[in-house]
Amino acid sequence: MRILFAFAALFIGHSAFAACEFEIEVGDALTFSVSEMEVEASCKEVSVKLTHTGKMPTAAMGHNWVLSKSSEYQAVAGAGVAAGVEGNYLPSDDARVIASTKLIGGGESDSVTFSIADLDAAESYTFYCSFPGHWAVMKGSFKIV
Repeated sequence: MRILFAFAALFIGHSAFAACEFEIEVGDALTFSVSEMEVEASCKEVSVKLTHTGKMPTAAMGHNWVLSKSSEYQAVAGAGVAAGVEGNYLPSDDARVIASTKLIGGGESDSVTFSIADLDAAESYTFYCSFPGHWAVMKGSFKIV
């Protein structure tokens, strides 16, 4: 049933829905298929599958899905520039990165599954693409409800 909601959200647009599993699409533009993710507080784990529906290669228009506290995501994205494409534009072993997929190009997909046990429902979280310049506009809110 949750997967059905995920597909419905893709077709409806930027709708929020509470779930434990998400399928998010990105393309050759600077947008995620959702702008808000609501996670059920009862979820033991959250799974995110990111699919790049575009045609451009990773080095030109790569995207990933990264989760950090809202107060830290800009600093993480800035620190990730030095890691380059090979490092997924993320600082290595940075505790501010709660979860992330690898950087993918057109026709590729990647998934990440992580626990939300240590996340605080009262905290503000942001998901974003850490590719240089993308994070400024390619982001959304991640809420535990």
